[in-house]
Amino acid sequence: MISEAVEALKKTSTALVPTATSSISPLPTITDPRPEYQVVHDEGTRTLWVVFVIMLVASLAFTALSWNLPASKRLYHVVTSLITIIAAISYFGMATGHGVTLHDVKITEKHEHVPDTYKHIYRQVFWARYVDWSLTTPLLLLDLSILAGLNGASIFIAIVADLIMIITGLFAAFGAEETPQKWGWYAIACIAYLVVVWQLAVNGRAAVLNKGTKVARFFGSIAGFTFILWTAYPIVWGIADGARIASVDDEIIAYAVLDVLAKPVFGAWLLFTHASIPETNVDVGGFWSEGLKGEGQIRIGDDDDGA
Repeated sequence: MISEAVEALKKTSTALVPTATSSISPLPTITDPRPEYQVVHDEGTRTLWVVFVIMLVASLAFTALSWNLPASKRLYHVVTSLITIIAAISYFGMATGHGVTLHDVKITEKHEHVPDTYKHIYRQVFWARYVDWSLTTPLLLLDLSILAGLNGASIFIAIVADLIMIITGLFAAFGAEETPQKWGWYAIACIAYLVVVWQLAVNGRAAVLNKGTKVARFFGSIAGFTFILWTAYPIVWGIADGARIASVDDEIIAYAVLDVLAKPVFGAWLLFTHASIPETNVDVGGFWSEGLKGEGQIRIGDDDDGA
């Protein structure tokens, strides 16, 4: 009797125990709490060294081209040589590990039924690059402005807008995620870039027409070449520092190609074409080529009138 009752109970136990389906979603998969590091590797370091050598050789070549010229006709050569010299210093610093820091990027991963989780990405930012650009891009604009015969007011506005573009680009590189910082600064930098384009493309084009057809055609070609390259820089920034789609090595290679085209190639094109078109000559006299001479010297022993 007892055994039969036990067997009956076993057969009906599933009907006696209530069952229910849970409406709560399963817990999220546990993520790796360790931070992710996006840093330069051998490929990127080799690229930095190669560009340093290119900039150094270009600097020596541009300087040598000016040796047989009088000081009054060296303006293009001096400005263009300074561009590649500064770039060489910048690339040497980056290649040796200076001018770079890690930026902590905090990514929030949201969940419905459990607290949010966070991921930290530490990406290298080469701030030496922005120091380079803040010095070399105004000099590049000065080369183009002198070639076009742009007035002082337009040159001043273009250089100030250019500096705003570079500085706000640096702020964007260190901007916090999920705030207006990064892409807000980026938008301001792009607006400043449009001001630069306006000054050179509109005012510069109008001014260069007074120098003749050859100079106008050359200015249109080299300015267009420059603006195509400069437009590529914010695109690379958006893919690399902005969205972190490109690796640090890919970022270095992309900027390296643009820098070589925008500085040594630009400089060689400018100086060799300048030598073949006399209308591009700029003869700078006064203090630039002759110094102070006798002006401003203090004469000891000369009596004042009536003394």
